Amino acid sequence: MQEISIAPLVAAVPDDNLTDLVVRNAETSPDGIGFSRPSGDGWEDVTWGTFRDEVVAVARGLVASGVGPGTRVGLMCKTRYEWTVFDFAVWFAGAVTVPVYETSAPEQVQWILSDSGASGILVETPEHLATVKEVEGLLPALVNVWCLDHGDLERLATLGEDVPPGEIERTRRTATGDSPATLIYTSGTTGRPKGCCLSHGNFIDLSRNTEAALPDVFCRPDASTLLFLPLAHVFARFIQVLCVAAKARLGHSPDVKNLVEDLGAFRPTFVLAVPRVFEKIYNSAAVTADASGRRRVFELAATTAVEYSRALDTGGPPFLLRARHLVFDRLVYSTLRTRLGGQVQYAVSGGAPLGEDLGHFFRGIGVTILEGWGLTETTAPAAVNRPGAIRIGSVGKPLPGVAVRVADDGELLVRGVNIMTGYHNNPEATKEAMDDGGWLSTGDLGRIDDDGFVTVTGRKKEIIVTAGGKNVAPAQLEDRLRAHPLVSQCIVVGDQRPFVACLVTLDEEMLHTWLTTHNRPSLDLTAAASDPLVRAEVQDAVTQANAVVSRAESIRKFLILETDFTEEHGHLTPKGSLRRKVVLKEFTERIEELYR
Repeated sequence: MQEISIAPLVAAVPDDNLTDLVVRNAETSPDGIGFSRPSGDGWEDVTWGTFRDEVVAVARGLVASGVGPGTRVGLMCKTRYEWTVFDFAVWFAGAVTVPVYETSAPEQVQWILSDSGASGILVETPEHLATVKEVEGLLPALVNVWCLDHGDLERLATLGEDVPPGEIERTRRTATGDSPATLIYTSGTTGRPKGCCLSHGNFIDLSRNTEAALPDVFCRPDASTLLFLPLAHVFARFIQVLCVAAKARLGHSPDVKNLVEDLGAFRPTFVLAVPRVFEKIYNSAAVTADASGRRRVFELAATTAVEYSRALDTGGPPFLLRARHLVFDRLVYSTLRTRLGGQVQYAVSGGAPLGEDLGHFFRGIGVTILEGWGLTETTAPAAVNRPGAIRIGSVGKPLPGVAVRVADDGELLVRGVNIMTGYHNNPEATKEAMDDGGWLSTGDLGRIDDDGFVTVTGRKKEIIVTAGGKNVAPAQLEDRLRAHPLVSQCIVVGDQRPFVACLVTLDEEMLHTWLTTHNRPSLDLTAAASDPLVRAEVQDAVTQANAVVSRAESIRKFLILETDFTEEHGHLTPKGSLRRKVVLKEFTERIEELYR
């Protein structure tokens, strides 16, 4: 049995809770810049002292509204500064935050608020308010519903003026490292969402050890990041806490449509994203180069970047490669770095596998992607590549205080400071997920090499077994397919079938540019799905994906759908993961076409 365990670099302090981070920052660096928030056409800095005061004011309002130690409080909002203020205010009141994706349907909101027993919820918009009101009659425990757009955050601060500051000091001290900080409900790709109970200690101990393991990323004097992933997701939530722990400047971007402009104005030193974001950046650059007649230049630049990155792992790039790299840095790479704000040196990727070529490409252009791996149940990261210890294609080594083991059937198990305390109201699921020794079954398959780097090879429940008995991990093929500019989403099928096949959807935005470049009339998705030139291009993508697997595992047939997989129609989770059961059920007839 393979196993690697990394000892903690920072010892746990059992009595500490998340509010201590805010108090410490305000006392030691009251005038230090903790946040930048949108203001007019620019960004307004917020000091650690001001942030503490705003959080305490809202916490007093929560206490005046009946929120106290152990109370569950929902939060349904886009990624914005007010989320972070309210999140920490809940903790100052001694309560527990229950995040809800702002795209959630009424029945999802009803389940999360009901199962958690939330007595209040802050929503962002009147539309969110209407969603909650639709199910409010089914939630007898829900007594407070606040709305940001209606000014309720300011009203909470006013309401709490009669609550003495000493009361907030008392409520915040009721929590220890073992106390629950949040209930984060899983995205439900395999059934009804379960509430992962993550403690104050999970966040604090993992943050402090991550700081110690990656000081070049999080602890440099000018360290800053712009959050644009949903804060309802554990990945962004952990980075929020990590920035407060490391005193890194944090900004929020609620709308990805404005992301390029926000990055340019904020100029972060590191970003975090899911692989699809990096795929989009690469594909957009490729399509733009094609449209401007510079396709050959971009292809040579991309090849050079990958070769340069690979050479860094094998003794360093030779002179001619360095010279070629310098030329393309001026022509291509600098422009791509500018799209990320111009100062990004590191990017942290998680949530799904990152293609190896994509990892080398970005390192080759000067933005090193530190791929990591984890689950909601592991407070986000369990393993991550470090600036001084990178193996592209792996998810790095376990973080300090974390151990990873490979079970006999290939499943990755995790134990450490980051493991949830259990599933809320679901002891059966908790017992199924964790053994008596504290090892969490992740559901991911993988391996550990001799140097301790972990590689994830697929999901245990997603393994396809063909009629010929061949085991196929669809993720590897799907990741490579999605790297093509024309491909938006795809799902590999073939369980108990004679061969592996695939459903493909087209990226409508990229399609328009691609068709224009190739002198094609403007086609909609329906027409493009059967267009011979489009099919030929997708066939090239399939051929490239097949190059990394055996013939028995390769995609023999594919079908282009006339629509895309979307979160709105239930095909994707809020973080962009495929809901396989939903897609397989909805497109049963189209899958049957592949095998007729």
